[in-house]
Amino acid sequence: MRAVPSPTEDPASFAATDAVVDTPAGWVTRLSLGSRTYDVTDRALVMGILNRTPDSFYDKGLTFGLGDLVDRAAVLVADGADLLDVGGVKAGPGPEVDEEEELHRVIPAVEALSARFDVPLSVDTWRASVARTAYAAGAVVGNDISGFADPDYLAVAAEAGASVVATHIRLAPRVPDPEPVYEGGDVVGAVRAFLVERAGRARAAGIPAERIVLDAGLDLGKTAGQSLELLRASAELAGLGHPLLLSASNKTFLGAVLDLPIDQRGPASLGAASLGVALGCRIVRVHDVAGHRQVCDVLAAISRVRRGLGWDA
Repeated sequence: MRAVPSPTEDPASFAATDAVVDTPAGWVTRLSLGSRTYDVTDRALVMGILNRTPDSFYDKGLTFGLGDLVDRAAVLVADGADLLDVGGVKAGPGPEVDEEEELHRVIPAVEALSARFDVPLSVDTWRASVARTAYAAGAVVGNDISGFADPDYLAVAAEAGASVVATHIRLAPRVPDPEPVYEGGDVVGAVRAFLVERAGRARAAGIPAERIVLDAGLDLGKTAGQSLELLRASAELAGLGHPLLLSASNKTFLGAVLDLPIDQRGPASLGAASLGVALGCRIVRVHDVAGHRQVCDVLAAISRVRRGLGWDA
């Protein structure tokens, strides 16, 4: 790792830190979710995670019950969540969840959340059929970790006027990938090319650029080292012309770095989010909304001051 330059070195050696407070050319400043359009020049949105699964890697089924999920959503909204992400199938290996069961888990949740909370709702699914039904129930974002593997996914989103998240994954969701290898060892180049191609597909399907979100897919077919490389490359990925989402909350790569169990990775998650947002991520998908809300608000204030505005403008 390169040593931090001393104050006596050429000031140009600090140029990379400008990304912390500037908005370089190529970074998107508008993000549309449903009927809302956000100015993300300075701010990042906080996406609260809601798992309606009995085997989620983090909460182990604590919000599988519909009432428990709605109660948890109320906490997340009160803590400052800008949007909520509802999933009915975990990303990792586990028992088969067919389409009927996923619909049974997800759609009542979307309906209940849509009726109670005035925030955009995202559906975490790689099935176009589930996304279509969720849009009809009130969701406005399709968060697809498969990278649009379902050939109907983008057409369904375009028809509904929904936003989409294009996520890099090396294999299919739920397929173990313990030793991923990338050509030439260039995980950043591989992810960059994948996301450019998937964003192009989404635009070709009629989805506007400000409704296409990119996600490097940390931990999804990546070693801990590869996930760290991608986090460090956030500024490059943020320059691809679409808002960048960071999903690092409590993930395995943080546990590997610090040798910590999942319930002790909160501070590490905040640290990863701080760097990611400073380098251009404009949505953070998290379990701890209150802590990440503070991180995002402080970085937004720094950015506004840097641009000659009041920190509370």
